Formats: sequence, structure tokens, C-alpha cells
Amino acid sequence: MLDTNVLVSALLLQASPPSAVIGSRREDKKFDLLTAPLQIEELSRVTRYPKIRARINSALAGRLVNEMRNLAVVVRDLPIIHASPDPYDNYLLSIAVAGLADFLVTGDKVDLLTLRKYQGVATVSVGQFLTTINRS
Repeated sequence: MLDTNVLVSALLLQASPPSAVIGSRREDKKFDLLTAPLQIEELSRVTRYPKIRARINSALAGRLVNEMRNLAVVVRDLPIIHASPDPYDNYLLSIAVAGLADFLVTGDKVDLLTLRKYQGVATVSVGQFLTTINRS
């Protein structure tokens, strides 16, 4: 499960660790990507923000949204979770738990990464995840 901030970072910085994660999924299919309609909606909304639009090509943003719809496993029937210090992040934990994810990959150092593990889902940084998938 990739946090929306990881997906947006991959769009903003083509030669970055988040971009390497996306590239690894596309090329090697080393992991299954989970999403939910809520995350697809958030990704669509965030990529339309003026400060993001000024930095990325709208066609590229649209392609990522479409890839999420078509390539990711879409998780439905999300449990209600109240575990994150930031209530807006709880839906990410819901997707990860409902989809039986091993990892929730995030750049959120303040809230999600402090959880470390929630109901069997490890919350890890992009760097930690890249290390893990490159070992396999």
C-alpha cells in the first residue's frame, strides 16, 4: 500500500526513491499495489491543486490515476479505523488492513511512521521499502 504522498512525490521528482518504487512495480512487479476508491479520488484531487499542476504534466497525472484504477488491487469494504494521530490518514490504514498489506509505505514521519506496525501492517519509509523489495 502506497500513501498518496508517495505517489505524488513520484510524479514530482522523476529520479527519486518514490519514483523508483513506482518503476519497480511497473517493471518487475515485485509487489501488488493496493488502492481504494477513496485514494483514487484523493489522488485526482491533489494532482489538480494549482501548486502541483504547476510542477507536473496533467497527462502524466492522469496516467497515474488511470494506472491506479487498472493495475492496483482495488480494496472495498474498508473497516473504520481510528489509529493515526492524523484522522485523515486513517483511510490509508483501512485500505492496508482490508487488503492484507504487508507494508504501508509513507513519507509521513509525524503520524503514520510513528505507528511502526498496525494490525500486522508495517508502516515504513520509501527507503526501507526499497531495501526490502531489492533484497527479494
